[in-house]
Amino acid sequence: MFNSLWNNEKNSLFFGQYSTMNHQVPYITNDAVVLGILMLILSAIFYTSSIDKGFWYKFYRVVPSLLLCYFIPALFNWPLGLISGDMSGLYKVSTNYLLPASLILLCLSIDFKGLMSLGSKSLIMFLAGTAGVVIGGPVAYLSARYLFPDIIPVDPDLLWKGMSTIAGSWIGGSANQTAMKEIYQVPDNLFGTMLVVDVIVANIWMGCLLYGAGISDRMDKFLKADASSLNRLKSKIESLRAGREKLPSTAGLIMMMGITFAGVGLSHFLADKVVPLMEVYKDWLIANRLSALNSGFFWIVVFATTVGLALSFTPARHLEDMGASKWGSVFIYILVATIGMKMNLGEVLSNPGLFLLGLIWMLTHAMVMILVARFIKAPFFYLAVGSQANIGGAASAPVVASAFSPVLAPVGVIMAVLGYALGTYGAIICAQIMAEIS
Repeated sequence: MFNSLWNNEKNSLFFGQYSTMNHQVPYITNDAVVLGILMLILSAIFYTSSIDKGFWYKFYRVVPSLLLCYFIPALFNWPLGLISGDMSGLYKVSTNYLLPASLILLCLSIDFKGLMSLGSKSLIMFLAGTAGVVIGGPVAYLSARYLFPDIIPVDPDLLWKGMSTIAGSWIGGSANQTAMKEIYQVPDNLFGTMLVVDVIVANIWMGCLLYGAGISDRMDKFLKADASSLNRLKSKIESLRAGREKLPSTAGLIMMMGITFAGVGLSHFLADKVVPLMEVYKDWLIANRLSALNSGFFWIVVFATTVGLALSFTPARHLEDMGASKWGSVFIYILVATIGMKMNLGEVLSNPGLFLLGLIWMLTHAMVMILVARFIKAPFFYLAVGSQANIGGAASAPVVASAFSPVLAPVGVIMAVLGYALGTYGAIICAQIMAEIS
C-alpha cells in the first residue's frame, strides 16, 4: 500500500496534478496546539542558532536555520503524522494576512536616499544581479528542456512555475518566494524540492563570494577596478549608522500594526475590485499565459508591495526605528513553518536533476555580474554584495559585506531590502518569460 501511495504521489508531481497522501487524520488537529508547536520549533531553532560556540555554532555554519524552519515542521507532518498542513487553517491565515503584512513592513524601511548615497556602481551591480536572475531562469529552463530532458522529468508547465519560487527568493526573499508559490499554485512537494535547490545552490555561491572577499585585491585587478572609492564609502556609511533604533512603546507598536494591517486590508479591498475586471479578459489572459493576473492573491501581493513602497516615502518609514523589518521577519518565519508542515519529505529529494538546473541558473547570474563589473570597472565588493543582496537577502548580504569590512555591513542591509521591493516584480517577469518559451 505504501509503495502504491508513493508512486501515485510521484506521478502527480511530475504531471502537475498534485494530490496529497496526507489525508489521514493527524494526531493533533487543534490549530491552537499546532501553532504552539510551530512557535516552540521556531524558538528552539533561533535559540540554538544564536549560540556562538561549540556544536551548535559549527552546526549552523553548515545547515542554514531557514532550512530547519521548513523541514522540522515537515517531519512533524511526515513521517511522524502529528500535524497536517492540509487539515489546518494556519497556512491560509499566514498567506492571506501575515505574508502581505511582512511585505509592507519590509518595504517601508527602504531608504532610497541612503541607497543613492552609496554611489551608482553599487546600484548598477545590484540591478545587474537582479537581471542575472531574470535572464538565468529562462537559460536554465531551456537547458533543462532541451539539453537534459531525461534527468528532469517534471512537466514543463509545472517546471517553470516551480522555478518562479526560486526567482522570487533569489531576487527578494522568503516572502517573495512564497508569493510566487501562491500566485502560480506550485504544488507543495515541488516547492519543497525547489527550496532545497535554492538553499544549497545559494550557499555554494555565498561560499564563493566569501572566498573572493579574501582575495579581493586580485579580484579587483581582474575586474580592472579602482577600489579606492570604498574608503569614501566607509565614511558615508559611518554617517548612516547607529543611534536610530529605539525601544518601542506599546503605543508605537499598536500604531505600527495599525498601519500595517490597514495596508493589508487595503490590498485585499483593491484586489477584490480588480479581479472581477480581470475576469472579463480571462480567456485572453489564459491564451497569453497571463493567468496570474486573474488571481486574487497576485493582486494582494502586488498591492501590499506597492503600499510598502509608498509608505517608504512618508514619515511611516521611521517605523523601522521600532523594528518594522524585524516584525516582518517574524511573520515570515511563522509563514515558513506553516509551509513546512504541508511538505512530504519523501518527495523532496526525489528529483536531483533540479540541482543541475540551479547550478546553470547561478552560473548565468555570475557571468552577468562579472561582465557588468568589468564593463563599469566596479570593485569586487560591489559585485559580491550586489549579488548576495539578491541571492541571499538581508540575512546574508551583511555577512558578505562584513567580510570586506565590518563597517560596510549596512550596505548589504540597504541593498537587500531593495530586493524585497523588486522580488515580486522581477520574479513575475522571469516566470512570464519562461511561460512564453515553454
